[in-house]
Amino acid sequence: MTPAAIQEAFSHQSKACAGLGSPFMGRLMALCGTQEWPAGPVTDRIFAWQGDITPAGQSVPLRLAGALHALHLKGHVGLGPVYPPNDVDDQTLWGAICACLVSDADHINTWLDSAPQTNEVRRSVTLIPVGHLLAQRFGLPLRTSELGASGGLNLHWDGYGLQLEKVALGAANPVLTLKPEWTGPYPPQTPVTIASRGGVDLNPLSPTNPDDALRLQAYLWPDQPERMALTRAAIAAARTPVDQGDAIDWLKPRLAHVTGQTHLIYSTVAWQYFPDDKKAEGTALIEAAGRAASAEAPLAWFGMENDGSGHGAALTLRVWPGDLTLHLGRADFHGRWVKWNDNGLT
Repeated sequence: MTPAAIQEAFSHQSKACAGLGSPFMGRLMALCGTQEWPAGPVTDRIFAWQGDITPAGQSVPLRLAGALHALHLKGHVGLGPVYPPNDVDDQTLWGAICACLVSDADHINTWLDSAPQTNEVRRSVTLIPVGHLLAQRFGLPLRTSELGASGGLNLHWDGYGLQLEKVALGAANPVLTLKPEWTGPYPPQTPVTIASRGGVDLNPLSPTNPDDALRLQAYLWPDQPERMALTRAAIAAARTPVDQGDAIDWLKPRLAHVTGQTHLIYSTVAWQYFPDDKKAEGTALIEAAGRAASAEAPLAWFGMENDGSGHGAALTLRVWPGDLTLHLGRADFHGRWVKWNDNGLT
């Protein structure tokens, strides 16, 4: 890996973090791309990395950032004085990072082994209105299947509140409340009932496991305390284990219709990472199930996914019977804002 490639990858991540509201992460990633690294096993490993280290590939910058944040969350004495809410100059910050890269190489290299897992609970700002739409349209309880569920924090979106300027949606007594910047019409307020729920991930995390709970928090960004507070509230309320396996293989037996229930299949910034052959297989399976759907057993498929436009994630809902495709608008990848379109289902 050339120094230029290292600089490009960390520069790209720096801009992405700054754009998503984290000046500290923007600064830290920029320093990693421009400063001289200390000699040692972490430097050797990253500079010898094979493959694509950018966010579009193996996300090595975020792997490193997560490793460092985990140390900070565990009370690392060298990082505490330089991490938010403290503010130090670049030289002091980079000096502390370099010392950590050397003294905590074993910990960092262990974290470099695994891809980041960001179970962003604020993505439920899109799931809650979709649930209300489907409840209004079909008047049936929902059976939900989340693909790429990570730690399962968005399995329980029906337990969260969604506070908009003039209306409150979601649970009557929410375990946490999401407050995005909302543009567009309000969804219906029809109450949502969940008949059953399930989720799958290749590498599921258990919020009840302290190491997994740390991992869920470490991939948040240190200068965003609101995200941390919401995630900790979701961790405390989590109660549905996520199954381990391939998402499409797991979904197959769940596609049998249940009379009196709407089956909602969904993903939030996960489908895009599935292999192309699995995406094709999954699409064919869901469409086949859709053709067999009825008013007594409807099927809905929702995705909050990156479509490459460069402005947040596209919100797409397909509904059967009828194979109606609704482009519901766009949302920030971290759920800070939603631009909602008229739904056309009610």
